[in-house]
Amino acid sequence: MLSARSLFQEIVDHDDSFQLFCSIAASGESQGGWENARIAALVPDSMRELAPKITRHGADEDKHGRIFQALLRKRGLPAVPVPPETDYTMLLERSGIGLAHAKLRSDEPLTEQDIVVYLSHSRVTEQRAADQMDMLVRHFGDHPEVGKAIRMISHDEDNHLAYCHEELLRLAREGHGRTIQRVLRESALTEIAVYRDVSLAVMGHMGRLLHWPAAKSAALAAGIRGMYAWERFAGWHRMVALHPPQRRNALGGAPEGAPEFA
Repeated sequence: MLSARSLFQEIVDHDDSFQLFCSIAASGESQGGWENARIAALVPDSMRELAPKITRHGADEDKHGRIFQALLRKRGLPAVPVPPETDYTMLLERSGIGLAHAKLRSDEPLTEQDIVVYLSHSRVTEQRAADQMDMLVRHFGDHPEVGKAIRMISHDEDNHLAYCHEELLRLAREGHGRTIQRVLRESALTEIAVYRDVSLAVMGHMGRLLHWPAAKSAALAAGIRGMYAWERFAGWHRMVALHPPQRRNALGGAPEGAPEFA
């Protein structure tokens, strides 16, 4: 029987699939760390109070990248190149999710509108990340090799999502509500399509590395497409709702280190 638990266990147990999984994850987290660092450096003066939180967000994602690299080192495995069709962050940017890298590489300050867009995009992508990590914690939180890493990253992703909710609600009260709702909807509908395509690509690579039979690969692809159909019909609404978070000022402190993964 196919399940998230059995699939992830199979990926973790095989060096080649574990190597690809960690390489993809490390690359995406490192990219997110760079993006947040640049956004923090370019925050407009009218929103400078957000810079420390954006910096913390980026530092957390850099830490996650190092954690995945450390998991590889513990197995004696080098990182491998990320196939372009599995590069979630790159494909999101190409689809208009996230601030353009050309803008982030310049020294021109961002606008208030840019920050609203950044937070709206982050609210959508952090929902995906938090949900995925929550699922992994349920099934693998006590795993001797990856459990501690999964729990640590899940805690951070919950903080990131809480931060997005809190700041977007504040900005909505300050008059940005219509823009926020528009960008949230556009971002969610784009993200679910990108996630479907990346999921199909990742499972295709895993199937080849693990020598899955055609029937198993076909069943997984059908499940991914079925999930997309549900998200396109109704599931995306969960990705755009805003609620006061239980964790207030979740990114208000200094970044939490992970010395055991250094």
